[in-house]
Amino acid sequence: MAVLGISCSGTKYGRQRDAYEPLPFEALGAVPPGAVLYDIGCGTGYWVDAYLNAGIAKDRVRCADRDGRRYTSGMSGLSITWYGHATFVIGTPGGKRIVFDPWLTGNPRAPAGAKIDKADVICVTHGHSDHTGDVVAVGRATNAPVVAVFELANWFQAKGLKDVVGMGVGGTVEIKGLKISMTPALHTSSIEEDGQFHYAGLAAGFVVRLEDQRALYFAGDTALFGDMRLIRELYAPEIAFLPIGDHYTMNPAAAALACGMLGVRQVVPMHYGTFPVLTGSPEDLKKLVEPMGIDVLVLQPGETAT
Repeated sequence: MAVLGISCSGTKYGRQRDAYEPLPFEALGAVPPGAVLYDIGCGTGYWVDAYLNAGIAKDRVRCADRDGRRYTSGMSGLSITWYGHATFVIGTPGGKRIVFDPWLTGNPRAPAGAKIDKADVICVTHGHSDHTGDVVAVGRATNAPVVAVFELANWFQAKGLKDVVGMGVGGTVEIKGLKISMTPALHTSSIEEDGQFHYAGLAAGFVVRLEDQRALYFAGDTALFGDMRLIRELYAPEIAFLPIGDHYTMNPAAAALACGMLGVRQVVPMHYGTFPVLTGSPEDLKKLVEPMGIDVLVLQPGETAT
């Protein structure tokens, strides 16, 4: 799908995956079928009105601020809600709700009173408490299946969750029309309970193939690794959720390299600002990837982009 845009400054451009191509305004009538048009930069909607007046169908016209707010990469029917740190709820084009790494209780970035009481599947990347803190509670509240690496899935089962799917890196499972593939991550994984640390298998990431066959990549906690190129080759994700906080994970510079390896056209930064040591910032990431034509979606905790 082509993504075409005109900025509020009048700069005209179109992007299809990695390449920019000129898009004269007077050529709007010849926009390729299926292309999505964006008013990028000013947030006033001026060019949105111009597109509509030019006869472009309303469902192919959207508005976006340059900082990424109110913009979800042109993946129609997708919604993204961030609860701070690495906790997200994704609404899919088919109406499913995917929960990633639920941690609300004790999360200093989570909005007060935040809760997740609806889910179709819960994906957990590794065992650390800032990614698993509310898995059991959300699993019980929603009766959604929990997908995790085998050893971590067994631990959730021991805690009373009945619908648990244990899998391994490289594997794919299909749940409610979504194909969920487990990818590598360079990180550790353990569970602390009663002062003891327990082995929780490998840390992992996920690629989710949506109902319309587009894919998103949720990296979990990870360092940069060269096999992100293989994730691109195997799955061709359009959007990546990447940690940028540094110290325990990638920093913005490494995340920018990851974006290039993955070939994505949008990145959602996560795992930053929660604690003082997580110093990486979305602003630093933007400086590095926007010249590459990659959009950065920056959400505030509790905010939903649709």
